[in-house]
Amino acid sequence: MNDSSWGAPPQAGHGWPSEHEQRYGTPGGPVQGAVPTGPAYDAHAAHAPRDAYATPAVRDAYGDVQGASGQPAPSGSHGAHGQPFGVPVQEAAASARHGSVRHAPVRHGAPVPHGDAVQHTRPLPVVSEKPQEPMSDASQPSPAPRGPEEPRQRKKKSAGRDLGAAIGVGVGLGVVVLVALFVVKAVFVGVVVAAVGVGLWELTSRLAERKGIKVPLVPLVVGGAAMVIAGYAAGPQGAWLATAFTALAVLVWRMASPPQDYLRDVTAGLFATFYVPFLATFVSLMLAADDGPQRVLTFLLLTIVSDTGAYAVGWRFGTHKLAPRISPGKTREGLLGAIGFSMAAGALCMTLLVDGGAWWHGLLMGLAVAVSATLGDLGESMIKRDLGIKDMGALLPGHGGIMDRLDSLLPTAPVVWLLLEIFVGS
Repeated sequence: MNDSSWGAPPQAGHGWPSEHEQRYGTPGGPVQGAVPTGPAYDAHAAHAPRDAYATPAVRDAYGDVQGASGQPAPSGSHGAHGQPFGVPVQEAAASARHGSVRHAPVRHGAPVPHGDAVQHTRPLPVVSEKPQEPMSDASQPSPAPRGPEEPRQRKKKSAGRDLGAAIGVGVGLGVVVLVALFVVKAVFVGVVVAAVGVGLWELTSRLAERKGIKVPLVPLVVGGAAMVIAGYAAGPQGAWLATAFTALAVLVWRMASPPQDYLRDVTAGLFATFYVPFLATFVSLMLAADDGPQRVLTFLLLTIVSDTGAYAVGWRFGTHKLAPRISPGKTREGLLGAIGFSMAAGALCMTLLVDGGAWWHGLLMGLAVAVSATLGDLGESMIKRDLGIKDMGALLPGHGGIMDRLDSLLPTAPVVWLLLEIFVGS
C-alpha cells in the first residue's frame, strides 16, 4: 500500500508546492481526480468546501462518467476515495467494509482542486450496474416461530335483550297477576281491562306512525273494556253482543272525519277489535267458572312454559330456521322444545289444578298451546315486520311493550277455553 494515500510527508528531493500552485494548479491546469496529500492538504482541507474533496463520480444524462468538475474523467482515473470513476458509491462502500479499498497512486505536490477550479454540479442519482443477486435460502431471515394456535372460541349467543331487567319485570308481573287472581276475581278482570287498553293504544299508535292509518281509539278502548267485563259477568252471549256494538261504534266514530281513507281506517279498527279485546274475552270466560283461578293459572303457565322451552332449546340446539322470512330467530328445534315442555306442564296442571282433569288431557292441551303460542308469536312478528319496527312499545324494560307480551297469550286463550269446555265442562 502506498503511504502517500494516507497523507504521508513528501519524499526527499521534492519541495512543498507554492501557494500559487496550490490555488491555481500547474501550468497545464488542475489534474482531474488527483488526491491531495501532505500537511498542506490537511491545513487547507479544514477551510475548503466539502465538494472540492469528496465529490463522487457520477454519470451524466448521456451515461458518460464525470468527475468533480463536471467534465468527463479520463480513462483509469480515480476519485477522491481511491475508487475509479464510474464505480457506484454502494460498491465503494461495500469494498471499504471488506477491506478492499484501492488507493490511487498520487503524484507528490499535486495541486488541490477547490474554489473557482471546481464547478459545483448537482450529481445525478447513482444506479448500480451490478444486478442484485437473489437471497439464498440460507441468507433469508427465518420466520418468527409461531406460538401454539389458540383454540377458536365459540361465538356466544345473545338474547338480544337485557336479561336481568326482563326477569325482574316478569317476576313483578307474575306477583301482581297471582295476587289479583286468587284474592278477588274482579280485581283480575280490572288487570285484563288495563292490559287490553294499553295494548290497543300501542297498536293504534304504531299504525298511525308507520302507515298513517287513523284508527278510532276511543270506541276501541271503551268497547274492549265492555267486552271483557261482559264476558265475565254475562258469559259468551254478553261477550258476543259487546263485540258487535264495539265494531259498530268504530264505523260510526270514523264518520266524523273526512271520507278519504275511511275504508282503510275502519278495516284496521275492526282488526284491532278482534285481535286484542275479543281474544282477551276468553280469559274472563275462563275466570267465570267455579275453579276459574286454577283454569286461568293453567292457561298462563302453559303459555309461559311453552315460550321458555322454545327459547331454551332453540338457543342451545337451534340450527334449522322455522320461518326465516317472518322471525329469523325461531327454529324447528325451539318448536320441539316448546311442545315437550308444554306437554309436561299440561299433564301436571290438569292433574293437580283443574277439577276433573286427567294427565292425557294435559298432554293434548300442551301440544295445542305450543302450536297456538308459536303461531301467535309469528303473527305479531309479521305485523311488526310489515310496520318496520322491533317492538310495539317500550313500557316494559327487557320485554318491549304490552303487546309484545300478549302476542302468544291472546291466540292461546280461546284454544285453552275450548279444550277445557270439552274435557271438564264449564
